[in-house]
Amino acid sequence: MASTMQNFTRLSIAICATLFISVNTMAQQTPFYKDPSQSIDVRVKDLISKLTLEEKVSLLGYQSKAVPRLGIPAYNWWNEALHGVARAGEATIFPQAIGMSATFNDDLLKQVSTVISTEARAKYNLAIAQDRHLQYMGLTFWTPNINIFRDPRWGRGQETYGEDPFLTGRMGSAFVKGLQGNDPHYLKTSATAKHFAVHSGPEAERDRFDAKVDEKDLRETYLYAFHELVNAGVESVMSAYNRVNGVPNSINKVLLTDILRKEWGFKGHVVTDCGALDDVYSSHKTLPGPVEVAAAALKAGVDLDCSTILQRDGLKAIQQKLITEKDVDNALSAILRTEFKLGFYDDQTINPYHGYGVDSIHNTQHLALARKVAQQSMVLLKNNNNILPLNKSAVSSIMVVGPNAASLDAMIANYHGTSSKVVNFVEGITAAVNPATRVEYDLGCDYRDTTHFGGTWAAGNAEVTIAVIGLSPVLEGEAGDAFLSESGGDKKNLSLPASEIAFIKALRKGVKTKPIIAVITAGSDVDVAAIEPYVDAIIFAWYPGEQGGNALADLVFGDVSPSGHLPVTFYKDISNVPDYQNYNMKDRTYRYYSGPVQYPFGFGLSYTSFAYTLDSKLKSTYKKTDTLTVAVNIKNTGKTNGDDVVQAYIEYPKIDRMPIKELKSFKRVSVAKDKDETVTLKIPVQDLQKWDMTTHKWKLYPGQYKLVLGSNSADEKATADFTIAK
Repeated sequence: MASTMQNFTRLSIAICATLFISVNTMAQQTPFYKDPSQSIDVRVKDLISKLTLEEKVSLLGYQSKAVPRLGIPAYNWWNEALHGVARAGEATIFPQAIGMSATFNDDLLKQVSTVISTEARAKYNLAIAQDRHLQYMGLTFWTPNINIFRDPRWGRGQETYGEDPFLTGRMGSAFVKGLQGNDPHYLKTSATAKHFAVHSGPEAERDRFDAKVDEKDLRETYLYAFHELVNAGVESVMSAYNRVNGVPNSINKVLLTDILRKEWGFKGHVVTDCGALDDVYSSHKTLPGPVEVAAAALKAGVDLDCSTILQRDGLKAIQQKLITEKDVDNALSAILRTEFKLGFYDDQTINPYHGYGVDSIHNTQHLALARKVAQQSMVLLKNNNNILPLNKSAVSSIMVVGPNAASLDAMIANYHGTSSKVVNFVEGITAAVNPATRVEYDLGCDYRDTTHFGGTWAAGNAEVTIAVIGLSPVLEGEAGDAFLSESGGDKKNLSLPASEIAFIKALRKGVKTKPIIAVITAGSDVDVAAIEPYVDAIIFAWYPGEQGGNALADLVFGDVSPSGHLPVTFYKDISNVPDYQNYNMKDRTYRYYSGPVQYPFGFGLSYTSFAYTLDSKLKSTYKKTDTLTVAVNIKNTGKTNGDDVVQAYIEYPKIDRMPIKELKSFKRVSVAKDKDETVTLKIPVQDLQKWDMTTHKWKLYPGQYKLVLGSNSADEKATADFTIAK
């Protein structure tokens, strides 16, 4: 019996040993980089150890090569989602970025980017299921554009959130959070803060331009929003084409390593703008050739190249001992971390986003959100004698006229997707009224002809005319894309097309005393004064996305009260603005400009009115660790429900180069007629620090400050003085 038990024990031990060896062998067969239970750093290190030097270099370009032996598929990093998934087929098209910023509603913007990332994941899942690895169908998005819209001539200003660093930082951070999601293990998509840094025209010279800026403007204006997005966890940063104080951004170690990584603690990857490394030697001419550029970029902190230089010349740079394999490993580690966060090397069934499919793309809920954003983005600039809103049941005939009334381009802006459900302004107005209402449409004029017009006689036969004029993305935008621009994508001045001004004058002559509502599409400040005397109301619609026509009808007929506010100053004349190539902030934007304006930053009318009362008092004195907290009561004193945007500005001590005033908090609030709501605003005192040029550090200046609450930067509905102690 004892012998039998001993044999059984030996057999059990043998079986256990065999199982242990088998399990251990299986574990060894699953490399660490494919094991989701391992940390990302362990997985990255393991994968890099398995790659040859040639394979490593082949992964450093936006057209990342496949490594079949390790199960690494080809991947195209270049994807766009400025205001909807772009260039990738059917997708919801939201208003252009500048229009979304005009909502002053960062919560709403996060909802938008959440929808965008949902549609992006769904399109990616559908493409991968068919083994398609296409450009614009990936998960790494080169958006948002958080450059400061410092000059109204810049054609790409429409892609930004406006001229104010604080507003840009708030809106950009919200956009990033919606794009990247909130899962603790996986990124929904990867967002990119661009273009780093000091990049806002001239557009035609971007590949060779040297932006000269001192440390104070660099820190307080041009880098502020980038720092905010790094704090918000943005996964990627894109370097800009231009030079800053003589150094091309894509080989700028001070910006990409010293400030971005060491000072701010950025943990993501850096990608160049497309072709920017070629510019270093071909147009900036700061280095002799591509091999030297490849080495300089990797040493400065670039990880991924939107061209072919790193893939083509990285090995040569190592062979010439300009860099080492460790430099390549450092760059590759950064982009592999992003890939692991996106779940590229894991079983897709454990990814929380793997189930998104066709029903997650361009559905009714997403269309409803696009309409809501367009409603909140449009800015009412004039409403003579409260001509708006129109009573749709009382208006029997409407003329909709103008070159942008049925324009697809004027709806979808640049960096856009495609949609089978775009509702232009003609269609939106027509759908909103009873079929018994007569609606006519005429193109009216084009962008060039100043003598031949249509629709003026028909407008004279209608009770009211809605004239849709303005710019389009072929007149302002990115170099090459805005092909009708006379300045390489930029505007030479603030003028509307001369043909449109002449047309509005002819229209006024034709309709005599009947109302004309002007709707202006554009992505920037234009000379509204040229047509203002000839129309009764003006709505600035930006480029409002696929639901723009419905949103306009909602405002015109009073279903919604206008509530958009300008995220840029509308200057009186371009002569009021410094030279375009001058990056000094003196006399630029509401923060430093005290001259005449058409409309101030933050301006926007409503169909109702609001009164402010402070419900709490500020302390008399604050220190750096304190927070200014103020409760303000907003009472709707008008006759209709409406949204107000409470804007809190700080006026600083009268010290050289202090801003005139500066936005430091805002909150959108809905208030029913005859009702009131209380809004609490908080401003950390440390956010009032300014850059000290002597110590090269942030400094909180002691002295007298003033908090100003209003509905735009020139408005003072409530104020409170306070002191910063020494």
